[in-house]
Amino acid sequence: MKISARNIFKGTITHLQIGAVNAEVGVSIGGANNITAIVTNASVHALGLAAGKDVVALVKASSVLVLVDGSGYRLSARNSLAGTITDVVDGPVGAEVTIGLAGGNVVHATITHDSVLALGLKKGMPATAIIKASSVILGVAN
Repeated sequence: MKISARNIFKGTITHLQIGAVNAEVGVSIGGANNITAIVTNASVHALGLAAGKDVVALVKASSVLVLVDGSGYRLSARNSLAGTITDVVDGPVGAEVTIGLAGGNVVHATITHDSVLALGLKKGMPATAIIKASSVILGVAN
């Protein structure tokens, strides 16, 4: 599969909760990391989603927020992936930040140059990737 999304996580569905219109899908992506996706019930049926099924979770880098000090705050975003910054490619307008997670996965975020400066982002510092569940797209093999 070739796709423009920078974040591609292979995983297995751990839980599925069906609602009136949407479903919450929990996906284990390894290294004790989990991602929650919110998809329509029509997608659950079309993709044959069920606990134990292998899926791919896709997240555009522009949908990832970078958090460096979340102490004292609770967020409504369902996905919080803590790790260490492994790379910062900074430009005059935008930047790409790569966060390495336990288990070997990495998360790419594209943020503004001003955010890199304001947060003091540097390689080797702890950081957390924040992703809304509605920004996660699930795919399955044919």
